[in-house]
Amino acid sequence: MKLALFTHLPWPENVSQKDVFQGAVEQVQVAESSGYHSAWFAEHHFTRYSMGASLGVILGHMAAATQKIRLGTGVIVPVLHNPIRIAEDTATVDILSGGRLDVGFGRGVYSYEYGGFGIPEKDSQKRFRESVLSVQDMWTTRPVSLEGDFYSLRNIDLVPSPIQKPHPPIYIAASRSAETLEFLVENQFLLCIAVVQDTKHALELVSRYKKLCSDSARPSNMSEVPFFRYVHVSETEERAIEATKQHIEWIQDIMQWRRFLMDSTEVDKSILDWRRERSELPPSYEYIRENRAFIGTPEQVAEKILYLKSEGIEYFGANFAMAGLSQKEILATMSLFEDKVMPLIV
Repeated sequence: MKLALFTHLPWPENVSQKDVFQGAVEQVQVAESSGYHSAWFAEHHFTRYSMGASLGVILGHMAAATQKIRLGTGVIVPVLHNPIRIAEDTATVDILSGGRLDVGFGRGVYSYEYGGFGIPEKDSQKRFRESVLSVQDMWTTRPVSLEGDFYSLRNIDLVPSPIQKPHPPIYIAASRSAETLEFLVENQFLLCIAVVQDTKHALELVSRYKKLCSDSARPSNMSEVPFFRYVHVSETEERAIEATKQHIEWIQDIMQWRRFLMDSTEVDKSILDWRRERSELPPSYEYIRENRAFIGTPEQVAEKILYLKSEGIEYFGANFAMAGLSQKEILATMSLFEDKVMPLIV
């Protein structure tokens, strides 16, 4: 089983932005030294939930700080950008990394991210598909001209060009949309599974993906399909719960909060005020631990990963950097994962 690292670069209150970025660099370097196949970063905007606003810049820096580990966007939200800029930035990172880039795309889910860029949510599926295919065309064809419903390209000669041929691998984050799943299978793209999906539903999605691939007479390439989960390993179950509960709850609170913010962000608001004002609760820590996160002793975490393996998962991604968890704690759990979980699963 291949291993990946994932982070959305959360920035809770009373945490330094600089420390979050520097901590992520160290985490990726540790993952590389431990034999991980890849490290992935999520794009989000205008929020403490994630500081992944400039993935090209982040991955360019990560490329310089590493030697072998692949670097992935998990995911770029292409509808927020001009596809020319996406094609240029990703091609540049592919060169700087020596051909180590994996490019994941997704539609995103938060209204204010669209609103902040002045992008209507209407027709986001069509806009998404047109953008992804435009980027692929610019990577592989010179020049490119097209008049789409949302984008116009006129004699575009992409410079620089990506090293990987015909282009960097393309991943699509799908959830419940049959349309998205059909789009990625039809275009020979790869699936990636996000941390925000329940494990049961994510495995059902993988089954649908494999069936569509089989029906289309194309390989599913399951060894290239990352399945991401929150992960924390401690010597005892009690210690694992104690170390992660408030951080998982913060993540759930802010994800819920953002769904209610249509015209503003939560950055300079108090999460304590939100907790007092809301009329419903997000998924509980116990629910997340049972359904989305692998938190516990080495044996408990390994058991969950081995279950995924029995269901055909060959590529497991771990998000150790739960919001506000100290760098010391993150590195300690990564070390324990390497020493006591990896021998049981790899």
